[in-house]
Amino acid sequence: MDLTKYGHACVQLTEGATTIVIDPGALTPEPEACHGAEAVLITHEHFDHLDQGILEAAVASKPDLRIVTCAGVARKLEASELVREHVEVMEDGQTVSIGDFEIAAVGTSHAYSHPDASPVNNIGFLINDTVLHPGDALTDVPAPVLLAPGQAPWLTVPALVEYIRTRQRDHVYAIHDGLLNHWGLQVLDSVLDIEARRAGASIRRLLVGETVHL
Repeated sequence: MDLTKYGHACVQLTEGATTIVIDPGALTPEPEACHGAEAVLITHEHFDHLDQGILEAAVASKPDLRIVTCAGVARKLEASELVREHVEVMEDGQTVSIGDFEIAAVGTSHAYSHPDASPVNNIGFLINDTVLHPGDALTDVPAPVLLAPGQAPWLTVPALVEYIRTRQRDHVYAIHDGLLNHWGLQVLDSVLDIEARRAGASIRRLLVGETVHL
């Protein structure tokens, strides 16, 4: 399986003849992110993970595109005549097959982020029992490869470190870094480097455009 990182929390995965994309939001400016994708997976409704214009462009270029997401996102997309018929809703524990991928939905809610707002619906995706993209949550399920949120208004460094240490994994790749400037990225990289040396494991941030083979 090949994994390519795009802006912020967006990744593209290819297995055999199948390509899927997760969370191409407003902080994902790269037009190639959705090229060739059989399906787009969206974890939740926030702008940095969901961009209706990106989805409409993807559907226009591939009329049989599948959009797999949670109920909260489906409600947001009801207004788009172009997109809404492509939407498939998943809940925690459900699975779906897309070409060479078996995808399981994990989790139910966004991490707690504000005292005046209830967390929105959020599902993570476990891909081929190998890659876990949790969206905006610290959902913990067995997976050799974790795509960990690197920075967010709801996330502290101690919480990130605790999440990384929850279980031994082959690789931890930090994503969700689009709100950080140069100095913030240096801080994040330093935290990840300390954890990598402590665990003797591969723990680091993926760069935009970087591809790793899993």
